[in-house]
Amino acid sequence: MDPKSQRGSDRICTLNEGPLHAALKSWYARSGDQFEVRVGGFLVDIVQGELLVEIQTANFSAIRRKLARLAAHYRVRLVYPVAAEKWIVRLDQDGHTPLGRRKSPKRGAIEDVFQELVRLPELILNPNFSIHVLLIQEEEVRTFDAKRAWRRRGWVTQERRLLDVVDHSLFETAQDLAALIPEGLAEPFSTAELAARLGRPDWLARKMAYCLREMGALTAVGKRGNAILYVRTPG
Repeated sequence: MDPKSQRGSDRICTLNEGPLHAALKSWYARSGDQFEVRVGGFLVDIVQGELLVEIQTANFSAIRRKLARLAAHYRVRLVYPVAAEKWIVRLDQDGHTPLGRRKSPKRGAIEDVFQELVRLPELILNPNFSIHVLLIQEEEVRTFDAKRAWRRRGWVTQERRLLDVVDHSLFETAQDLAALIPEGLAEPFSTAELAARLGRPDWLARKMAYCLREMGALTAVGKRGNAILYVRTPG
């Protein structure tokens, strides 16, 4: 990488970042890293030697163009957190006074990355691109806003806070992602059968199958009724 393009600081900058993004940047940082570096016309979260690291907590559509442009010339890693466990913290309308804290019954898994990966499934085919999924424990802080009572009965998310990183998986190829298909799943299989083996919702299994098919890791081989049947594509 051209050193002239690196005009960032070696201190972690958290200006205009949410608490979760800032905390993940600190967790991911290594000695000697540079932060908020301008590369190829884009501001990059972390530069680790020849690797550009971009942290995105939601909405891959917002950075699809940025990642594709950077990966055309540099090694790029997308870091994405999935909440394995979440605690909901409610604050009074003043935004400060705590009203309660409870654990959400929802539990995330590594496979949840496909919920966002549908925005850019083909990018994993670029050898410069990789995605690092972090399973985290987090707090979601909500405040009451009567003007937005249509959403969660008026409770809106104010911020997300990192409590801990409990596991992580790095995916560098389509076959790495295809390895998330449970062993022993008989072929051909439908997305309903995939969902059942994963213990995840049908809609997520459909997104997973779509992504893996776009990456060339799954092949559609016919139908059983209205259900498309898939087999793993030999790697």
